[in-house]
Parts: sequence; C-alpha cells; structure tokens
Amino acid sequence: MTSKDGTTIAFDRSGEGPPVVVVGGALSTRSAAEPLAGLLAPSFTVYAYDRRGRGDSSDTPPYVVEREVEDIQALVEEAGGSAFAFGHSSGGALALEAAARTLGITKLAVYEPPFIVDASRPPLPDDSVERLTELASTGRRGDAVEYFMVTGVGMPPEAIAAMKDAPFWPALEAVAHTLPYDMRVMGGNLSGKPLQADRWASVTIPTLVIDGGASPPWLGNAAQGLVDVLPEARRRTIEGQTHDVDPTLLAPVLEEFFAG
Repeated sequence: MTSKDGTTIAFDRSGEGPPVVVVGGALSTRSAAEPLAGLLAPSFTVYAYDRRGRGDSSDTPPYVVEREVEDIQALVEEAGGSAFAFGHSSGGALALEAAARTLGITKLAVYEPPFIVDASRPPLPDDSVERLTELASTGRRGDAVEYFMVTGVGMPPEAIAAMKDAPFWPALEAVAHTLPYDMRVMGGNLSGKPLQADRWASVTIPTLVIDGGASPPWLGNAAQGLVDVLPEARRRTIEGQTHDVDPTLLAPVLEEFFAG
C-alpha cells in the first residue's frame, strides 16, 4: 500500500468480518501482531502493518507524527473506509491520534499507552528524542535500544546485558532508528503532568482503555488518566497481566468490545 506521501506500507490481512487495524508499539513489526491476529481472525478482518521505517515498509524523512496518522488513514481506506483500531503501548497513543483525525475509525481500544501522568515514576529527560536520534544515527543502535529500555521502560541495566545475547536483539537494533518516532508520538506526555482535558476532545467514539493488573502502578494511573479526559471511554483491567499482555487473554476483551 502507498501512503499519502509516497511511503510504502507493508501489511498482512487475515480473517473475515469487520476490519480491525492493529497498531504496534516501539521496536515492533507486524510479526508481533500475528498471535493476536490469529485469535481475532474468526470474527474480524485484521490488518497488521509495519509502521514506517520498520520491517518491509519504507520511510520518507523528515519524520512528523502526521505522516504516521496518514498511514493509518490509508489502511482504513484499504479496509473499505471504516474500521476499528487497536493500539498497544505507544501504538495506542498513535491510534488515539489517528482517531482524533480520522472519521472512519468507529471504535478504539488501547492497551497501556505509556503516558507519565504523575510522580509514580520519574519523567523522561527532556532531551530523550535528541539522545535517541544521536545514538541511532551514529551507528550505536544497541546503545539506543539500551537507553530506551533503561530510561523509558525502566529495566535494570543488568537485565539489558543479558538481553544483548538473546537471538531477538538484532531485530531490536534493526528498528532502533524509529525509537525517536515513538517519543514524538507520545506528544510531550512523558513529563509527569496530567493529560490535558482538551487534547483528544474530538475522540467521541467508544473507546476502551485496557491495562494489566500486574503492571507497574504508573501504567494504571496513565490508563485512568486517559479515561478521565476522553468523552466516551471506559477502563478494563486484565488481572495478572503486565505490559507484555497474553494475546489469549486480550483477544476476548477486544472481541467483546468491538462486537458490542
């Protein structure tokens, strides 16, 4: 598929039923959505795609969030002009931006968009985008991933040392240059301040904000903060789950919401 600015967007389509566009978070490609897509396929036509700069999709600099919104809008058109949308992590924040600007998105579900809305965790440094851009653009992709994992996710440095020997580490490095994109998608909402009440006032569609009961408290606070500022949102907590949610538990929640 070709997006508005000429960027090629690769996607997989599976299943049969009302269309659902799945938006991945930081460091993910469309392959990460395969388990969830398989579970939703009996009831929905699932569109899982490589966000620009990742996997089989191309990229067109300079990066602005609006281009990624246009990518989702193009997928909605590919799906027939209307679709449900689900976004995980920073992909949830991107799906939220798309819903604010896309009439064809009729229902929205997000899982733990990682807004930092209070003092329950440290805010990200103001220069995070610049730091990640510098590391990735100077050939230090592994350092960019490590910076994101430690500073953004909050993983201990010793855990990163073990991850670097894992077979999946090269795949993370391959998309490290898109980490600044995700920081920009978060739109300044990583500072520890409450979300602005009017930021997504135009998102009047039914919205489900999902979080995991075993996730750190700041992610639950972010979920509630988002529900509080959206006109038609409700919260659903999946007990025992973390940010790496089990698709076999997530899929029934999404199916109930989208089919309701």
